[in-house]
Amino acid sequence: MGVIRSFRDLDVYQLAREQAQARFHLTQSFPREETYSLTDQIRRSSRAVNAMVAESWARRRYVAAFSNKINEALGEAMETQVWLDHALDCEYVNAARHGDLDAKWQRVGAMLNGMIDKAESFCQSSNPERRKK
Repeated sequence: MGVIRSFRDLDVYQLAREQAQARFHLTQSFPREETYSLTDQIRRSSRAVNAMVAESWARRRYVAAFSNKINEALGEAMETQVWLDHALDCEYVNAARHGDLDAKWQRVGAMLNGMIDKAESFCQSSNPERRKK
């Protein structure tokens, strides 16, 4: 990937955004009685990943702040997987679709873990003056 100028340039942001939209479309078929429970939870947690990636980008001046926000995004990604498991258990999604959605969300989690492991490289590139010290 080329130079990253915005959180929108991050592969993890793009994939998480795409996958949050897929979860939105999935939940449109859930029963109405799930509107304020399972549907809302899946939508909220999946969308939170993008928001936290954006927040982490804004906080990359400090490695600890950046890593903390990415770690929170990872938590939301895992929470989304839990809600998808409940959707499977309630038979709102079949096993094949669940497997596909889960695999893509696992990829998001792996990318977030990679960002945590390489946090300093994300933070250094944002502040050239820091590298001179």
